[in-house]
Amino acid sequence: MSSDRARVRTLLDTYGRTYADEAGIRLKDTPQPLYQLLVLSCLLSARIQADIAVAASGALSKAGLRSARRMREATWQQRVDALGEGGYRRYDERTATQLGDGAELLLDSYGGDLRRLRDAADGDTDRLRKLLREVPGLGPAGVDIFLREAQAVWPELEPHLDAKALQGAERAGLPTSPDALLKAAGKKTEPAVLAAALVRAALDKKGAEEIRKAK
Repeated sequence: MSSDRARVRTLLDTYGRTYADEAGIRLKDTPQPLYQLLVLSCLLSARIQADIAVAASGALSKAGLRSARRMREATWQQRVDALGEGGYRRYDERTATQLGDGAELLLDSYGGDLRRLRDAADGDTDRLRKLLREVPGLGPAGVDIFLREAQAVWPELEPHLDAKALQGAERAGLPTSPDALLKAAGKKTEPAVLAAALVRAALDKKGAEEIRKAK
């Protein structure tokens, strides 16, 4: 167990930052940051480097597209330009369309407020997944990204350590049981931070090997 604690401490020292935090999203249980997280999750779910997705999220925010209403009101070209400003060029045209369609759906179904979508799920995580999957551009991977990060403000999701996070645990020589990981991390570690760190380890094989060596 002592080696597990040492590895988790090294993991958190190396990768202990949520993607929302990296993207400059001050996550709270309010409509605007939740929507920004949803957009970030859509961007991260594409086959593109995470740092580019984070930069594109920041560019959209800088362009003022921080809410479903502002996203819908923007022209398709404005969305394309903002994505391009963040370096998100490979999927910019398709993503610009999906962001517009997703904003439309959220406004029509939930008044642009993801807390209403949460209420519609009524505490059922499977139902929450299903409702999130209705958002254009948000596939299974994107839903997991959103849930991993949203658990910081939606505590009923804790602990959300999905298959990608557990892959990171395995690569870092850590237990693949969520309970064992949380125990090794300690009560002061937020599950969202642990989940993000494990995912980063899954994406960085060399870094995961260094963590594996911690004693």
